[in-house]
Amino acid sequence: MAGTPQIHYKQNRLKQLRAFCHAAQTGSISEAAERLYLSQPTVSLQIQALERELETVLFERRGPKIKLTPEGETLYKLSQPLVEGMDKLQETFAASCGKLESGELNIAAGESTILYILPEPIRRFAERYPGIRVKLHNVTGRDGMAMLRADETDLAIGSMLEIPDDVTYQPVVNYAPVLITPLDHPLAKKESIQLHDISPYGLILPPHHLSTWRMVDLVFKQHNANYNVTLEAGGWEVIKKYVEIGLGISIVTDVCLTGEEQISTIPLGEYFPDRSYGIVLRRGKFLSPQAKRFLEIVKEVFN
Repeated sequence: MAGTPQIHYKQNRLKQLRAFCHAAQTGSISEAAERLYLSQPTVSLQIQALERELETVLFERRGPKIKLTPEGETLYKLSQPLVEGMDKLQETFAASCGKLESGELNIAAGESTILYILPEPIRRFAERYPGIRVKLHNVTGRDGMAMLRADETDLAIGSMLEIPDDVTYQPVVNYAPVLITPLDHPLAKKESIQLHDISPYGLILPPHHLSTWRMVDLVFKQHNANYNVTLEAGGWEVIKKYVEIGLGISIVTDVCLTGEEQISTIPLGEYFPDRSYGIVLRRGKFLSPQAKRFLEIVKEVFN
């Protein structure tokens, strides 16, 4: 019809965008090909065709690794939710019709979150959606962010002190900071303490690269108080046990306290802020029906 723009159906566009998105996530043509069960030349040709159509360069090629150009970053933000939405169309449609009977949910979280925050949300989710396979990835915050950015997990749950621009953080629950000591420790009988009271005693803290150590360091410096770390130990359960047997004292959030520990607790809210735990999502990511249902349950449990 004269004057009417012709609309061409791009038969290969979805395949091209899918190849492009996987290459962007992995930083590698060969890894994208492995994910898609295609040959490396096929993936390269799909990306080159996309670049020709859009008249732009999408990747900087540096040896075996590739990096998005600014134009590539723009296309990735636009196309990734579309590709994932198309790939999960059947599940989304079924969920919209009230049926959510299969699929997978990937959650990245640290050990403390898995032990103390997630049991009840996971229990309710498994009870309501028994056909969905849940994968809990026990990782550090840094590794969880890497998985989130690579779309290897639907969401992460944990505590964040600094929030990067490419993610959103929705706090759902707060916990108070406390000092824990052995029952016979000189500080155990005090109802309240000053930071300088802690200085003479050895602290047991999580590894140096984790956020707890950074927070302790910041607060002590702000109050011109010294502190001494005599033992690094990963995981609140380990730290509590070592405090119990008299190897030191520690500063924890009360999320990890059950009341059954043989330790004394002293509030530190005067110096340390409450610690929030929440939902971490990559900006612009398509949320699967499984992830949406799980987020609803998390908010139901803690609100």
